[in-house]
Amino acid sequence: MNSMKYENYYENKSHTTPDFPYNTYLCSIPLDFPEVATHWHSEAELIVIKKGRGIIEIDLKLYDAEEGNMFLIFPGQLHSIRQKNHCIMEYENIIFEPSFVGANTDDLCGELLSSLFDGRFSCSVKIDRNLAYYEKAAGCIENIDRLCSEKKYGYQLGVKGNLIEFFHIIVSNNTESVPIDRNDRSIEKVKLILSYISENYTHKITIDEAAAVCYYSSSHFMKFFKEAMGEGFIQYLNNYRLRIAAQLLIATDDSIIIVAEKTGFENLSYFNRCFKKRFGVTPGQYRNGIR
Repeated sequence: MNSMKYENYYENKSHTTPDFPYNTYLCSIPLDFPEVATHWHSEAELIVIKKGRGIIEIDLKLYDAEEGNMFLIFPGQLHSIRQKNHCIMEYENIIFEPSFVGANTDDLCGELLSSLFDGRFSCSVKIDRNLAYYEKAAGCIENIDRLCSEKKYGYQLGVKGNLIEFFHIIVSNNTESVPIDRNDRSIEKVKLILSYISENYTHKITIDEAAAVCYYSSSHFMKFFKEAMGEGFIQYLNNYRLRIAAQLLIATDDSIIIVAEKTGFENLSYFNRCFKKRFGVTPGQYRNGIR
């Protein structure tokens, strides 16, 4: 799995094809990549934990993840995946366009699904064995996995049917749910600053500049960012740059000084210190070890 795609906070790269807007793939944290950084996209996503333990973050809320858990990510929701302690976590990503299951169509079924996807109808984003409908929902995913593995003629119909049944189970077991706010102001502010980072990380970014993006004072911005993201802005910015640098060390033959410059580090010795602190090895050792 190429982790480069995960570094665009808003992913405008399609994960699916027009004739079959559905995709599934297996990943491992940290064997495929150390973490999946906070991002969002227009597709819906199901994260199914196959082995191990980890942490899933959805719209700034943290969830413990373990084998058997399933997590619902709706279009536009911020989400990230990372290690818990030193555990390895294997998981399946199921990504599809809402239109694949009939959302936004002009009938009652489309309205039910659209209300779920856009937050007018809420449900638990974490589906675990404590829920009465868990076995039925998990059975749909097992059927989908089998169909995708066998790939018999017309398997796409089975995938679509099981995914629709999955959401039928979700909706029918959450009849007393209340609307949720998918346009939370703090989430929108986080999206603004994350987009700004992804577009400008190669240059110097001051706290004053970042604060101006959110129309906050510098002091309020620093407090807001740490509460939302769990670490200070400068630390977060450096870690973002270091993730990009680690990928460039693997994917290119650029010299270490060029990698440092491309990722916004003006001082090579500072880059080397930060990199070793983050990854436990020097940039050169990291490149040679991975290759």
